[in-house]
Amino acid sequence: MQLLELTMATLAENLALDEALLDEALLDEAILDEAEAAGRPTETLRFWEPDEIGVVIGRSSKIEVETRPDACRAANLPVLRRPSGGAAIVTGPGCLMYALVLSIERRPVLRNVDRAHRFVLATLADALKPLVPEVTCRGISDLAMLDRKFSGNSVRRKRSHLLYHGTLLYDFPLELIPRYLATPPRQPDYRAGREHATFVANLPLDAQAIRRALIAAWDAKDPRTDWPAEQTARLVTEKYGLAEWNEAGKCGA
Repeated sequence: MQLLELTMATLAENLALDEALLDEALLDEAILDEAEAAGRPTETLRFWEPDEIGVVIGRSSKIEVETRPDACRAANLPVLRRPSGGAAIVTGPGCLMYALVLSIERRPVLRNVDRAHRFVLATLADALKPLVPEVTCRGISDLAMLDRKFSGNSVRRKRSHLLYHGTLLYDFPLELIPRYLATPPRQPDYRAGREHATFVANLPLDAQAIRRALIAAWDAKDPRTDWPAEQTARLVTEKYGLAEWNEAGKCGA
């Protein structure tokens, strides 16, 4: 697996790059023989961490339901929509973001979305447990320390590959979460109706320790020197930079 450690300048560019990596993998699959001969990657692990606070909502999320729009506007925060499902999140310094582009052909377990969640989350949890033994998989797509969530995750599946990406809180100002997010309309049972302040926690590790654990777990030993810059820019222009997509989710596929 290839490793890409790249944080773009804006939240829109970062979300666009996650999707561009998936699109690139699909293109490589379509020209598989040529791609393999050229050594082009079909699986990638990416890390990024934004310099500023921002809100990211799920593909089907409603801004007025899952966020606090007045607070977001008052703070001039970007509120952008990702291509995968799940609930809204707040990200910024202290929140390590990761993205996995995985081949369904190489990993048939990924053909079923529920099994894909279990497979990826179990791999992440097994990587972190030697460092924090309380780490466990909870709900459909969470990682927690016992009953305190530190990671939310979502998936975007296409024919031959899927994008699995999420958050890893480690030094995040947790008080910002209830400031900018409403109580989610859909909650896992283990949340037991708790507010953000008593539900979310930081993983007691630094970013480098988390990176090392995940790199080893996915055997992402081949650093990438290239990335799909043109496709990323196009997605910003045609999708992630547009209110039509971010506010209503009606632009793009």
